Amino acid sequence: MTRPQNITILGSTGTIGVNTLDVIARHPQRYRAYALTAHSRTAPLLEQCRRFKPAYAVVGDEDAAETLAKQLKNEHSETQVLCGAEALEKVVALPEVDAVMAAIVGAAGLRPALAAARAGKRVLLANKETLVMSGKLFMDAVRQNGATLLPIDSEHNAIFQVMPRDIGRGLEHAGVSRILLTASGGPFRTCAADELARVTPAQALNHPNWVMGPKITIDSATLMNKGLEVIEAHWLFDAAPEQIEVVIHPQSVIHSMVEYIDGSVLAQLGNPDMRTPIAYALAWPERIPSGVGSLDLFRIARLDFEAPDTQRFPCLRLAFEALRRGGTAPAILNAANEIAVQAFLGNRIGFTDIPRLIEATLSATTVTEAANLEELVAVDRAARRVAENWVEAKAA
Repeated sequence: MTRPQNITILGSTGTIGVNTLDVIARHPQRYRAYALTAHSRTAPLLEQCRRFKPAYAVVGDEDAAETLAKQLKNEHSETQVLCGAEALEKVVALPEVDAVMAAIVGAAGLRPALAAARAGKRVLLANKETLVMSGKLFMDAVRQNGATLLPIDSEHNAIFQVMPRDIGRGLEHAGVSRILLTASGGPFRTCAADELARVTPAQALNHPNWVMGPKITIDSATLMNKGLEVIEAHWLFDAAPEQIEVVIHPQSVIHSMVEYIDGSVLAQLGNPDMRTPIAYALAWPERIPSGVGSLDLFRIARLDFEAPDTQRFPCLRLAFEALRRGGTAPAILNAANEIAVQAFLGNRIGFTDIPRLIEATLSATTVTEAANLEELVAVDRAARRVAENWVEAKAA
């Protein structure tokens, strides 16, 4: 009997990590949670270690690591506790590891995801910022090291499911004319422009369809999440900006579509539950039960579609512009957005200030062609400084 596949979960206490562990728990003969990581949330990580008994647990904070290590030692656990960014890169590259769920939110997830690709692992990519920041660098690492890249975002996973298996020669050769990325529209889809200026963090965190972490939930409310997904789709499927269209679909039942040159449109449907793409990526090319219930089309009864309004939600426009501009523009966009979301959640700026901050940062930061990770990191830091200065100037 073959051993279970060893899975490293980067960001195991977040929404994607918790759902990944749920799927793994349903298939103990197939998968083992080999390494679990969290930044500083030791309480949920401790519970995960008790249940799944990983070989490694990694936290970002030294004090948190010491606390976790003591707790596990007192319980006679064999889990080894590590700390810091280098430890994250270690637990993705271990020879015993078969697959890596890359679910650390934001730019912090770039280095370990890249390490997993360079180690030739099966990379289950839930961190869209990795491709937004370092698209060419990351895709080159995947190809050069024989890694397997499987998207976890529900939209890109849906596209992957209905895309021809061999798209290596380009979308046209595969008979694909367009990628249609669906978006729920977020909680403010029908709000007037003047109402958006009064939106509070609590209102923005109340997504109508999905249960997600705070950063991605705010991004969904501004449509920046869809903008980042447009950039991600460009790299995943080698699609030009004009081959990607965003479609607002409030029910979140169709997760995305692919249009073919013969007029056919293939769509992947399902309940809005991240366990479906997680299970698909874990078992690919097979399929396994995910714990997600059957889709009740009679209860849904209707499927609506509309065009996105980039006047009320300019973040989507900014993302397309950054993609067309190329170079480090998407990395600048991402850095500014992360600062903007943090500032909004901290009540330092308003909801409609988010795109203003991003546009100002893009205008004030030089776009270059970054040749390596170090140059990308330098651009990211510079953009964050510009964005922070904008926040401070507004508060003055």
